[in-house]
Amino acid sequence: MTAIFLRELNSYFISPIGYVYLAAVYVLAGYEYAILILGGSADLSNEFAFLYTVTLLLTPILTMRLMSEDKKQKTEQALFSAPVTSGGIVAGKYFSAFVVYLAGVAITLLHTVFLAPYAKISWMIIIGNFVGIALMGMAGIALCMYISSQTENQIVAAVGGLAAMLLVISLNSLAGVIPFEPVQKALYAISFYSRYHNLTLGIFKVSDLFFFISFAAVFFFLTTRVLEKRRWSGK
Repeated sequence: MTAIFLRELNSYFISPIGYVYLAAVYVLAGYEYAILILGGSADLSNEFAFLYTVTLLLTPILTMRLMSEDKKQKTEQALFSAPVTSGGIVAGKYFSAFVVYLAGVAITLLHTVFLAPYAKISWMIIIGNFVGIALMGMAGIALCMYISSQTENQIVAAVGGLAAMLLVISLNSLAGVIPFEPVQKALYAISFYSRYHNLTLGIFKVSDLFFFISFAAVFFFLTTRVLEKRRWSGK
C-alpha cells in the first residue's frame, strides 16, 4: 500500500493536477481571508463556510484520474500482479488524494496563526471547523473515487464527481422545500451540511463523526469491490 500511496502522491505533482488544486484552494481561501481582515472581522468561521462549498466542488479534480487512468492506460494488470490486495490499492490511492486535500485546507490553520496575536481566537471553533471540513473531504473523496472507478475517461469522472458533490451540497436546501416530513428528516439525516454545522460550533457529536466515517467507508468498500471484480475478470 505504501508504494501505491507514494506513486499516486508523486503523480499529483508530476502532472498539473496537484498544483492546480492547491493553487485554487489557496487563492480562494486567501481571497476570503483578505475580505475578512479588510472588513475588520476576526471570525474565521466565514472562511471555513466559504471553503465548505469550494473544497467539495474541487474534490472531483483530485479524484478524476485516481481509478480511471490505470483503466485507460491498461496499467491495472501491473497493479494486480503486485503483492498488494485490491483494498491496499484503493487505500493507497485514497490516502494520496486525502493528503493533498489536507494540504489545501491546512491554509486555514496558517491564517489562524497569523491572526492570533491580534484577535481573540476561539480554538474550539477553529478545531471543529477544521475537523468538519477534513471529514467532509474524507467522504467526498471516497464518493468521487468510486465514480472514477466506473469509467476510463477522466472528464466523465470529473463531471460525474461534480454532479455528485452538487447533489450532496443541495440536500439540505432540498429538504427545506419538501413538505413530506419523513422524506425531509431522511434528507437532513444524510445532508453533509447538517452534520457539518454542529462541528462548526465546536460541538462534537459521535453521530456526526460516525456519519462521515461510515459514508467514506461505504464508498471505499464499493470501489474495492469494483476493482476486485475487474481483477478476477481480467478486464
